[in-house]
Amino acid sequence: MIAAGLPQLVGQLGRAKSYAERLFEFAAVGPLDDAAARDAIRLPIKREEETVNDAALDAILQQTQGYPYFLQEWGKHSWDAAIASPITGDDVAAATRSALAELDASFFRVRFDRLTPAEKRYLRAMAELGAGPHRSGDIAEALSVKVSSVAPTRNSLIAKGMLYSPAHGDTAFTVPLFDAFMRRVMSEG
Repeated sequence: MIAAGLPQLVGQLGRAKSYAERLFEFAAVGPLDDAAARDAIRLPIKREEETVNDAALDAILQQTQGYPYFLQEWGKHSWDAAIASPITGDDVAAATRSALAELDASFFRVRFDRLTPAEKRYLRAMAELGAGPHRSGDIAEALSVKVSSVAPTRNSLIAKGMLYSPAHGDTAFTVPLFDAFMRRVMSEG
């Protein structure tokens, strides 16, 4: 066995596994903190030798909740809406309409179109409760069903990446603003 080089092979396989495991490590990417979110908007604008005022930054952060993709969308739409520097809160208000329209047509719609009718009803009921997180029992109550009957739908939505469970029995949307999208796209009931 030693002459065949098997001890070396075992050692190499051990190192290969460690290397492979490192290849597939995933870092959680959540919302940016306040300072990082402000920098994500302010610094690209500054590189273009333009500015954005604090009221505009406050409005963007309030709308996006620090979610990186939404920061990009609001930044782009605010830039496009601004006639002059600095970008203002009024520019962000105009940008909000166009950013939401674009997100509704693409980002949110792609997710919505993957849902079954039961999943859509679950998410719509959950959206009626607000951004969340929400207790499974509250969602079942909103649907007028027993909590045990919604568990498979909840599990399916978690598997699809639409929801996550921040604590036992709690359910939350994986992306901000999806609750408002569900209220816009589906009438109540």
